[in-house]
Amino acid sequence: METRSKEIKSRQHPLVSMLVTPGHFATRHSHINFCVDLTAIKSQIKIARQAGEELAAKYAGSTQIDTIICLDGTEVLAAFLGSSLELNGRGVNSGSNIAVLTPEINTSGQLMFRDNAQRMIWNRNVLLLVASTTTGTTVTQAIECIDYYRGRISGVCAIFSAIDNISGFAVQSLFTIADVPGYVTFAPGECPECKAHHKIDALVNSYGYSKI
Repeated sequence: METRSKEIKSRQHPLVSMLVTPGHFATRHSHINFCVDLTAIKSQIKIARQAGEELAAKYAGSTQIDTIICLDGTEVLAAFLGSSLELNGRGVNSGSNIAVLTPEINTSGQLMFRDNAQRMIWNRNVLLLVASTTTGTTVTQAIECIDYYRGRISGVCAIFSAIDNISGFAVQSLFTIADVPGYVTFAPGECPECKAHHKIDALVNSYGYSKI
């Protein structure tokens, strides 16, 4: 599968890149025809720093952010994003002490925060960071969670996003489907590959992929 992979670089920072592989893949909520591998951006320091700076530039001038809530293993990226916002001498977040939080997933699959972390959300300006979004289902769940704890959504951002708007919030991302020509997503029951009895190449989630 990896032999079919292609590297796609950010226009602003060529070091920031993702790997895309064509095929037939299943996520929790959909089937997709490209596997998007964001491992390097989420885990390698130099790349995550530049990606964080690029995302921060989308918010530095006018968006107040007190807390970054991160999903999909984006904690390293979130730290650099927060640091870039805080170090921007002309930004509205200059000198602020931005918190980075990851929600807990309980046995019912719900997102939650323990009592000691809730004060960093309550009445705070919250930026939601995810690795990728295709259907928006997970992001919608996270938005509902933040609203439950009385946080104010300042924005939604992603490394890769196949959609522009979720629950009325514009999605700011480093990569979009314009960077992956032909990218499509289907509900499992509507997938043409499944209807043609083509096997799934891999199962994909926020941790990566597992070949079948």
